[in-house]
Amino acid sequence: MPTEYTNDYLLDKKVKIFQPVNGYRASSDAVLLSAMADNIKPGSRILDVGSGTGAISLCLAQRLQNQKVEIHGLELQNELAELANLSAAANGFSFVRFHQADIRQKIASADISPCSFDIVISNPPYSENDMPSPNKSKATAHNQLDFNLEKWVAFCLKMAKPFGRIYFVHRAEALPQICTALHNKAGNLTVLPLYSKTAQNAKRVIVSAQKDSKAPCKILPPFVIHDDAGNYTPAAESILRQGKTFADIFRI
Repeated sequence: MPTEYTNDYLLDKKVKIFQPVNGYRASSDAVLLSAMADNIKPGSRILDVGSGTGAISLCLAQRLQNQKVEIHGLELQNELAELANLSAAANGFSFVRFHQADIRQKIASADISPCSFDIVISNPPYSENDMPSPNKSKATAHNQLDFNLEKWVAFCLKMAKPFGRIYFVHRAEALPQICTALHNKAGNLTVLPLYSKTAQNAKRVIVSAQKDSKAPCKILPPFVIHDDAGNYTPAAESILRQGKTFADIFRI
C-alpha cells in the first residue's frame, strides 16, 4: 500500500476515498460511468473491472447500499486494491470487496467466475498508443500492457451473465473498437457522448450493452459537463454532486 495517500471525497462528500499522492487517481469519468448503471435489481452481483482506487464501485455502493447487492472490483495493482478496500471499510460498505488480479490470467478467487455477474462495469486503460507516464502506477493504470481494448471487452462479456448489462467509459475515438468487440455478442447498445463544453467535439463516450441481446442501438442526446465559464452544468452537478443517474435526466 502507498505510504502516502490522501483522504478525498466523491458525491459532495457522501463517499470517502483514499488515493495515492503519487500514482493513479480517479477522475470524474468514474462517477459519470457509475451513474449510467441503473435499474439494478436487489441482490445483483456487480463486477468492476480495472477498479483502480475503487471510485466506480464506491459510488454504486452509496446508491445501492439498501439493495443487498454484492460488488467486486478487480485491480492489477495490489496497492490500489488495498486502498480501495480501506475506502470501502471507511464508508461501511461491507458488501464491497476489491481483489488484486491480472485479468490476462486465471483468477483464483471463487467469488470471480465467468457468467456470474448481473452487471459488469469498467473504465479501461485509455492510453494504448500514448507515451507511458514516468510514474509507474499511472503508466500501469493508463496503458494496456499487452492486453488491448478488444480483449478487455471480451473479458467483460465473459464475466457477465446471459442478458447481463455491460458498461464502459472511454475516449470517443475508441467507439468503433468497442462496437466491433461487442458485435454479435451483445446488443441493446446505448451510446452517451460526453462533451466538456458546448460546441466542442465529444471527448468521451459511455457505452452500455446487453449480453446476448439483439435489440437495436440508440444514441442519447449530448451530455455537456461544463458551461462557458468552466462551471459544472446543472445536469452535471446533479450527477457529480447530488448522485443522480442518467436515467433521471434522460428517462431511459
